[in-house]
Amino acid sequence: MSEVLKLGLMGYGFAGSTFHAPVIAHSGRTALAAIATSQAGRARADYPDAAGVAGVDIVPDFDALLAREDIPCIVIATPNDTHFDLARRALDAGKHVVVDKPVTLSGADAKTLAELATQRGLLLAPFHNRRWDGDFMTLRALIADGKLGRVTHYESHFDRFRPVIPKRWREEAAHGGGLLFDLGPHLIDQALALFGAPQSISATVRQQRDNAQVPDYVHLQLHYADKEVILHASALTALPPPRFTVHGTRGSYVINGLDVQEDQLKAGLRPGDAGFGKNASGLLREADGERDTQSACATQDGDYAGFYRALAETLLDGKPFPVAAHDAVDVMNIIDLVIRSDAEGRRLPFPSA
Repeated sequence: MSEVLKLGLMGYGFAGSTFHAPVIAHSGRTALAAIATSQAGRARADYPDAAGVAGVDIVPDFDALLAREDIPCIVIATPNDTHFDLARRALDAGKHVVVDKPVTLSGADAKTLAELATQRGLLLAPFHNRRWDGDFMTLRALIADGKLGRVTHYESHFDRFRPVIPKRWREEAAHGGGLLFDLGPHLIDQALALFGAPQSISATVRQQRDNAQVPDYVHLQLHYADKEVILHASALTALPPPRFTVHGTRGSYVINGLDVQEDQLKAGLRPGDAGFGKNASGLLREADGERDTQSACATQDGDYAGFYRALAETLLDGKPFPVAAHDAVDVMNIIDLVIRSDAEGRRLPFPSA
């Protein structure tokens, strides 16, 4: 159980330097062995020591990562339009792969990678790390424990106020930028993890900021036989609504604000530091017969390191990985339908596998 999984990281931009490298180093079961990046100076500043027991190699390119026999798994944290080719090359080279979201830019490409991983006997792990958000884990436990009864309405918002468009690849259509590919996978994956596949989908996708090149407003509904699921992301929300609003036959749950881990990682905090992952409480109202109570609902600590602990438990101990490759295929199939629904102005069925 004390064995450590060595990982190679492809890309050291925002995702690689913020969400992956520091969490890998502090999960307790994983270690960063090498980074391939065009930003070598930035990586060397963060990892100045020579390679060794605790050192990290800065290598020139993806081929150098693939050539490392001591690295069984590669993490891909590059622009969205490169994910498919890099992941396919890694799988062809016999490496397990973690791919940041979106795994690809289409459902067909996601399915190709999932089938290739199965054929090779390798793990394709979608980096759907927001399953380890404290508020989502809390909500998942409330639903599993029956606190809300049968859920009838689920609303999930990921709203920010960013009226000025920064110069970065995430704002460029050519690289698969925009909120649909950036936050859409998280919103959709969380809903599917709770409720499974919907019957149909309807969506509105817009570019609302001045000079926007990519979607900065996404509003979609997943239609189920017994509930409605609303997923929303916007870059022009100065006063955001609750993060989650969930109603059921026995009660309701509401929580404001985003999980704190992203801001903490950007500020230099690390998993294990005092206060890391500590989130504010939500509000829970339960009604059962004559009993009607309303109280603060403590939020579980966020735990992005849990993703990498689970990865080590899978590749070193043989345990099932909690985010299956087909989960990413379903997410990307839904995103395909979101684009069609918006373009055609109609509700579309989801052909669940």
